[in-house]
Amino acid sequence: MSQSLANIIVHLVFSTKGRRQLLRDEERGELHAYITGILKNQDSPLIEINSVRDHIHILFGQSKNHAPAKIVEQVKTSSSVWIKGRHPWYGDFAWLGGYGEFSVSPIHVESVREYIQNQAEHHRQEDFQAEYRRFCEKNGKPLDERYAWD
Repeated sequence: MSQSLANIIVHLVFSTKGRRQLLRDEERGELHAYITGILKNQDSPLIEINSVRDHIHILFGQSKNHAPAKIVEQVKTSSSVWIKGRHPWYGDFAWLGGYGEFSVSPIHVESVREYIQNQAEHHRQEDFQAEYRRFCEKNGKPLDERYAWD
């Protein structure tokens, strides 16, 4: 077979270091656009992105040509550097070291998109830690609380 095909859809979730409430509405759209560009450069097209004050959700098509950890590293490192330059508010900004990367079946893409779009509403009822615990449980990935939140 001379053609290589992949349809790997990923739901990526990570938070600010210490879950600090740093992501402001003023820069949110620009941050999302910047991350969209990073993903495009990694041959990983964005499907949906949204964030709240302390974390971000990104749904994208995983490139077959780039390692998943390298894509995440590029997104987190580049966006952190970029946002620090936007406003003094972000002078000590950092993303948490870890992340969750969960596969999404093509038949569930629309429901995950809707979930990501409704983050503000969702987080009126559930904080990030509860949400992340639920994601890990739902995806069969045990969460070690000793290392999850530092």
